[in-house]
Amino acid sequence: MTRQAIGILGGTFDPIHFGHLRMALELYQTLNLTEVRLVPCYQPVHRKSPIASAEDRLAMVRAAIVDEPALKVDDCEIKRQGLSYMIDTLLYLRKNNPDTPLCLIMGIDALLGFPSWHRYEEILDLAHLVIAHRPQYHIPDAGTVSKLINQHLQHHPAVIHELLAGTIILQPVTPLDISATDIRKQIAMGRSPRYLLPENVYKYIEEHGVYHICHI
Repeated sequence: MTRQAIGILGGTFDPIHFGHLRMALELYQTLNLTEVRLVPCYQPVHRKSPIASAEDRLAMVRAAIVDEPALKVDDCEIKRQGLSYMIDTLLYLRKNNPDTPLCLIMGIDALLGFPSWHRYEEILDLAHLVIAHRPQYHIPDAGTVSKLINQHLQHHPAVIHELLAGTIILQPVTPLDISATDIRKQIAMGRSPRYLLPENVYKYIEEHGVYHICHI
């Protein structure tokens, strides 16, 4: 018998902001998830290295969710170190949660690059894909992504609690156009990023001097 599904949201979180947090909370509520785990990566594969250290990014995520029981932090990728391949994270989570459906949350922009992920063909054997849908992105009607959607798309989200893995759900979320790059730029220029990210995170950044002198 399967248990209620949990969400998995990975990212550099450099820094974590309200765009990440609102998406996670909305999906927790609308999909009736047990929790959403925020997984800060150690070393991203498809982008340049984060500006903040792994320790600072982990601390900022913890600060961001201190008052929100629906959201948890999972430091498995930081503990593992090396390149942060999602397949390795899902194998770890599946081993430790054998009867719990896993829902890997990503934006449509990430879905478009999904075929370039390491061992992407195996990911749907381990988890559902929950695509946070934003209207400005168009899902291709040809190619690998289109084929995956045609094979795995489900229109009834409750299925994520009935099967351990293997489906794709397109779920609308409130679009918040917040950029971590822009936040870092504002801080480096001596401007306040308040109201773009949680006050606890801003306080941590100020107290530890994160991003005040950095390569954006």
